[in-house]
Amino acid sequence: MTLPNTPVPPDLPQASAALAEPTEKVTARWVTGLVLVNVGINAAFFGPINVFIGQQAISIDAPSKEAILSLVTACGAAVSLVANPLFGALSDRTTSRFGRRAPWVLAGAVLATAALLAMSVSGAVALMVIFWCLVQLGANAAYAAITAAVPDRVPVAQRGGVGGLAAMGQTLGILTGAVFGAVVSGNFMVGYWLCGAALLLSVLPYLFHRNDPALPMSELPAFRLRSFLSGFYISPVKYPDFAWAWLTRFLVNVGNQLTIVYLLFFLRDIIGHDDPAAGVLVLTGIYAVMVMVTAVLAGPWSDRVGRRKPFVIGSSATIAMAGLIMAFFPVWPGALAGAAVLGIGFGAYLAVDFALLTQVLPFAVSRGKDMGVINVANSLPQVVAPGLALLAVTEWGGYDVLFLLAAVIGMLGAVFVVMIRGVD
Repeated sequence: MTLPNTPVPPDLPQASAALAEPTEKVTARWVTGLVLVNVGINAAFFGPINVFIGQQAISIDAPSKEAILSLVTACGAAVSLVANPLFGALSDRTTSRFGRRAPWVLAGAVLATAALLAMSVSGAVALMVIFWCLVQLGANAAYAAITAAVPDRVPVAQRGGVGGLAAMGQTLGILTGAVFGAVVSGNFMVGYWLCGAALLLSVLPYLFHRNDPALPMSELPAFRLRSFLSGFYISPVKYPDFAWAWLTRFLVNVGNQLTIVYLLFFLRDIIGHDDPAAGVLVLTGIYAVMVMVTAVLAGPWSDRVGRRKPFVIGSSATIAMAGLIMAFFPVWPGALAGAAVLGIGFGAYLAVDFALLTQVLPFAVSRGKDMGVINVANSLPQVVAPGLALLAVTEWGGYDVLFLLAAVIGMLGAVFVVMIRGVD
């Protein structure tokens, strides 16, 4: 049994194409545009997070590299906590003739690209923080809009497959960032430029074939600041499935972030890899292949059987297992195995959990805002995890404690999925 989206609140009795529950399958061209936007956004996110910010931190103050990386990524993630739901809500209210989502995809990509270029020449930690926050602001505006486009345009029966392809795009973006890191050989300035170019170019196919109906002014609720702000709180009492879905996604993402946040330093300082950036590329490549395989298999599979929870529970437990492998086998073969297991679990998780999330949204009129609130569960771990990782590595016993913590938190995410009642 699934819990359908409520079409519109009572004051909007007749839904336009922008608000109606989608029934017509989306085209391959539209899905390709969606995938490419995910590629660009994730290259802009994870190229810097996994490689370039760390390299830039070493160039500024090598002994404090962990603290600098944690500070920059945590501040950027804090911005994303506000930016994602805010821009999702603003896109819900956008009445442009170009649609509700497309203007924010374009504006966000332009801002994030400009900030990446500025970051490439930043020689101080304060400037790194400022420009990385602007990258997060722009990229999250684009991400909030493109994420909301899925429940806008994709029927429920197709969402597992589309979610799998979107997950493939996210993974290709992560892999692209790692490739940039290996290719530029430590020249983080060039790396930032490549990430910016990838982001800006990636949004063009979607913009030209966006299938993004305009929202008529007559169907836009009157703006009231108090209602607008209070709308970001979605009552866990009224919408418990939404609350449990948010919590489980948050926990799984904390576990995942703890596993990868210090990957460059783990290879450099614990494993003693000769070329840590190249090592990140190898591990990311293995991870990416497994994510793409399991995402494109698990998403359509869940569509066919009409169930989401068993896939989400199993994949969450698999993600936690990757942390155990890294904790007990802190050698290069262990890292390779951990990357493979993490990819197997995360591919299935990204595809199916995304489909599950779109089925617990309260209102069609606020899909952007509600998906933005869900996306906080992706962003908040980037604030929490660096601090936890820093404590685990410097105060609690080192990298084995870090990876064990990742496994325990990720497993809790698997356990709590059973509390979701409205989706099988």
